Amino acid sequence: MDREVMMDKNREDACLCRIIHSERVEKARRTALQAPEYDRLANLFKAMGDPTRLQILLALSQEEMCVCDLAAFLNITESAVSHQLRMLRQLYLVANRRDGPVLYYRLDDGHITRLLDIGLEHLRE
Repeated sequence: MDREVMMDKNREDACLCRIIHSERVEKARRTALQAPEYDRLANLFKAMGDPTRLQILLALSQEEMCVCDLAAFLNITESAVSHQLRMLRQLYLVANRRDGPVLYYRLDDGHITRLLDIGLEHLRE
């Protein structure tokens, strides 16, 4: 790509004027998150962005399930499911409870269900 075409492309992605709306910049700064919150929010969406983890979350949005049932549903090994559940648990997306030898998983709270519902609603618009 020659230099002139590159410069035109760069202009398409930038403001053509140099007016800065300082009140908008200040508002964005006042409402900005702290760095750790950006990281946690990005990790939340990253976790939900993996198709296998998303299938697990959607399955658990219906009812709690054990590792072996999730493995059968996903047609993957129990070890692979456990690995995904570990990450989801560390991000507080799922919780578990033990009933004898069986460990059941469920969504950690209603916020996760709402996130999934909002995503599906947006997708289906």
